[in-house]
Amino acid sequence: MTTVGRTVAAVGLAVAGTAATWAIAHRLPAVRERLSRTNFRDEPVTLIEGPALVVGLTTAAYVDPAVALAAAGAGVFGLIDDVAGSADRRGLKGHLSGLAHGEVTTGALKIVGIGATGVVAAALLDRGRWRLVGTPTAAVLIAASANLMNLFDLRPGRALKVGALADLPLLLRRPEVAVVPLAAGAVLLPADLAGRSMMGDTGANALGAAIAAGWARSASTPARIAATTAVVALMVASEKVSFSRVIDGQPVLRAIDRWGRPQ
Repeated sequence: MTTVGRTVAAVGLAVAGTAATWAIAHRLPAVRERLSRTNFRDEPVTLIEGPALVVGLTTAAYVDPAVALAAAGAGVFGLIDDVAGSADRRGLKGHLSGLAHGEVTTGALKIVGIGATGVVAAALLDRGRWRLVGTPTAAVLIAASANLMNLFDLRPGRALKVGALADLPLLLRRPEVAVVPLAAGAVLLPADLAGRSMMGDTGANALGAAIAAGWARSASTPARIAATTAVVALMVASEKVSFSRVIDGQPVLRAIDRWGRPQ
């Protein structure tokens, strides 16, 4: 099949998987109740978007199993944190601090689990051409990107927009892979922008991991190092700086962030 054919098929699978999961989950009372939350405005929202996005992303197995694995692993551990997590420990620093004191939180489990998934996905990406530095760097990039994307899921539509902006350039190199996050995200964007749903750790972790794996597939070792350095730097900065404050302080970023939300 040609690249165009694979790309069209990937779009269809991502849309179908995302939409079907969204529809089915909403018909299950136990799922709706378990994934019900309140947003930053103290309004009711659902986290069903997260599992729906994960299913949509894992359809990438049709074009790239490593991308699907990265999304599935990050999504599963994100779901554990969404369903059973506690607010006592927050952020990467908080969970690692708890782990250092012998406290195994669901957040710490997520960090370890997504890290392990990143290693396996990176090994699958470089199967037959293992890179002494490049492959471990890809693993860190996948895990760090999963965590970073979660830091943007604080306002309606923000994480999906960040994901789309990060994913769009990949259309020029691997369109059949790049269209999967874009198609799955497009299905969920209206409800997210309206504030009726949010992706939670489940969807945000999976989205970040999938996009990072897609980029790492064809990136050189120096490019992987540069990307990983940038992602880790943003994670570290997030411990001191509010992304929301930075975005609200820049007119262009503020306009992009607020586009599509009800006024």
